[in-house]
Amino acid sequence: MPSVRALRLSLICLAMLTVTGCGRQAASGPAGRGSGGPQAVVVQTVALRDWQDRVQALGTVRAREAVTLTAKVTETVEQVHFESGQEVAKGAPLITLSGAQQQAALAQALAQERDAEAQYQRLAKLAQQQLVAAAVAETARATRDAVRAQVAQIRANLADRVIRAPFSGVLGIRQVSPGALVTPGTVIATLDDLSRVYVDFPVPETELAGLAPGQHLTGQVSAWPQQRFEGRVMAVTARLDPATRAATVRGEFPNPQRQLQPGMLMQVTLVRAVRPAVVVPELAVQQVGNETFVWRVKPDATVEKVAVVVGGRIPGWVMLRDGLRAGERIVVEGTGKLRPGARVRAVQPAAAMKT
Repeated sequence: MPSVRALRLSLICLAMLTVTGCGRQAASGPAGRGSGGPQAVVVQTVALRDWQDRVQALGTVRAREAVTLTAKVTETVEQVHFESGQEVAKGAPLITLSGAQQQAALAQALAQERDAEAQYQRLAKLAQQQLVAAAVAETARATRDAVRAQVAQIRANLADRVIRAPFSGVLGIRQVSPGALVTPGTVIATLDDLSRVYVDFPVPETELAGLAPGQHLTGQVSAWPQQRFEGRVMAVTARLDPATRAATVRGEFPNPQRQLQPGMLMQVTLVRAVRPAVVVPELAVQQVGNETFVWRVKPDATVEKVAVVVGGRIPGWVMLRDGLRAGERIVVEGTGKLRPGARVRAVQPAAAMKT
């Protein structure tokens, strides 16, 4: 049978356990619900701001004018008037083909033309004096005109024997030599006008808003990594590629030093026009997997998740293409523990950092 002293010790222990349990219950009761109050966040009202962003793309340099010079007739090369890589002016002779037969035919046709002209003039005077019928004079004139046409045709054939530069530019590698037999389609050389060059590059359809001829471009190529080439948008194609949903934009770049060569790969940066847009701090835009959203503050001081579409970025700021409107309030800082429906209270940025 337990002693009186042991019974007293048991009662004391039971009392201590009861007090401890009540204290723990009290701590977990209403006095411990401070974490369920409004969360301190930094709130900002969305407003329209002037926005100017850049679009970057890769393009290929093309000559302003480019042609592959070929022969039109079958003939032997008589003279070559240029060297590889030479710069020539428009109309400069490049190749002279042998034309001995055409020269002889021209001389014969010219003699026939003189004779036909004299015959016509004689018969025309006789017709005026009514010594011969007018029809005879008309026949003589027709004969003269036919001979003139033959002379013009021979001269055109002779002109094809001299291949000239169709525009000013730089010639490529010479492909023929004197004495070589050329046929229609035989390549003589290439000719490129490099005073200005074109660069065609793709722009996604989502970036076409505000794109127009005349906008400023900058370009860089691997051959001159430290140099920036200045240009402008020349044209935007009227059709989009159905596979890529992109439009081809043509840029024009002055090239007085001939540094840009056809075929070079250029990194093009397009500076778009200033326009009003919904711009928010970069911290406000959250990215979780494929979901991009911001926390919008409702009139009752609770928050909701709103999906947004990002249209562009610059350091510290994000332009939103869709999802928000000017005048709405969003959470900028303190988004880490937010949940849909959570209540918030707006504080200054320093206070939000402390919480």
